[in-house]
Amino acid sequence: MANKPRFSVNVDSPIAVYVQIENQVRFEVAAGRLRPGDTLPSVREMSALLNVNPNTITKSYRDLELMGVVNTRRGVGVTVTDKAVSACRGAVLAMVKDHLAEAVAECTASGLTATEIRKVVAEAIAAAKLPYQAR
Repeated sequence: MANKPRFSVNVDSPIAVYVQIENQVRFEVAAGRLRPGDTLPSVREMSALLNVNPNTITKSYRDLELMGVVNTRRGVGVTVTDKAVSACRGAVLAMVKDHLAEAVAECTASGLTATEIRKVVAEAIAAAKLPYQAR
């Protein structure tokens, strides 16, 4: 692994926990912190790490397998596929653009100027929070 993957969940988020996990795995692949052949934490390990039900992790891993991001093999675990990078980069970029466009639209609708919006974005970058981290 290039860098240690980072995961967190926010149970108060309107985004389902299993989707948060799926998204974060895709973020980690897109960022190069998870590479083809890397193994994800086991269901038990991820469940303990995030303090969520193992069934939630199993659902996330199953969905990621259907997306072609991971492959599950008994005795080997859940590994990142060769096609994961191409599957994740475009999807993650599109998702981030959509979120950012929505956030900017909310900012402008609430009367913030472009300068104020840039300041808010700079502050968010400086905070360097993990996705779905509790505020």
